[in-house]
Amino acid sequence: MLSKDELISLLGVQGNDVLQLMMKANALRSDHNITYSKNVFLPLTNICRNECGYCTFRREVDAPDATLTMPPHEVMATIHQADVYGCKEALFTFGEQADATREVKDALERLGFEGMLEYLYYLCERTLHETGLLPHSNPGILKKDELKMLREVNASMGLMLENTSTRLMETAAHQKSPGKDPKLRIKTIENAGKLKIPFTTGLLIGVGETVEERAESLLELRRIQNEYGHIQEIIIQNFKPKTGIEMEKHPEPSLLEMIRMVSVTKLLFPECGVQVPPNLNRDTAQIFLLAGADDWGGISPLTRDYVNPEAPWPELDELRILTEELGFQLKERLPVYPEYIKKDFLSDVIFKKIS
Repeated sequence: MLSKDELISLLGVQGNDVLQLMMKANALRSDHNITYSKNVFLPLTNICRNECGYCTFRREVDAPDATLTMPPHEVMATIHQADVYGCKEALFTFGEQADATREVKDALERLGFEGMLEYLYYLCERTLHETGLLPHSNPGILKKDELKMLREVNASMGLMLENTSTRLMETAAHQKSPGKDPKLRIKTIENAGKLKIPFTTGLLIGVGETVEERAESLLELRRIQNEYGHIQEIIIQNFKPKTGIEMEKHPEPSLLEMIRMVSVTKLLFPECGVQVPPNLNRDTAQIFLLAGADDWGGISPLTRDYVNPEAPWPELDELRILTEELGFQLKERLPVYPEYIKKDFLSDVIFKKIS
């Protein structure tokens, strides 16, 4: 366990100390495998109650490219196609509390569902029964009973903490985003731990947070992991300026900042997978492997990254070359990490399907 002062110091190292930090992080590897999950990305709606200053996913209900609700026949046709491609993960995502919007609520009711979570459960259940894929859902802030319901049909779930700073709620990043209140996000992650849901979380780097706030955020995740032990993977995602967003002129974090963050995260979480999205870092992806990252995340041969549509997934052959050039081996994994394929972490239907 590193102290806050120690973390802050490590997040500011320079020169040869950076190389030493990277070497320490790499020494914590349990093997030479770099993992990935072959998935299909399913954005059920792009309506969201949050208006984050860095987001290009969200749409207004009257926008020409708004998706009020992705229809079930389209969802299942895509998942069946992904099954043919050999995908193992069905990644369900959507705008937070989208069904609080009347138009989305009406669209769901026309399909026969009272809300988005009921619709999500239905799709996850069909995915399990009709295909070889395992659902992984990112539904935003949820109550404990909602998490418990979805646990029955999900192999794992996820929610980015992003940062513990309440100060960011008054900045362009989150001032219009009630769902980014860190207290709400921490509670959701904790409740997932109480329910023993294998969980993916992470931090968003470069949206105006300080080094001290980065350290505090890592320590909060460490506290949660110490208590519940359900965090299987931590994503360190760098902010990327994009045309049309409120933070279009905001600078992205430097490569050095990201290297420090990845290495320090691995030092603090040696038992967890550490991921840096490769489609956001095509030119620097190998450097993050040398800094301690050991997972490429979800890679789809079929669908794009709808949250970052300007950044296409690398081909698996490209990932294999990037991985093997460094002396590592590329290894496919399920959306639930091997350490969590246990009866106490999975519902009966998920455990039976995997085993």
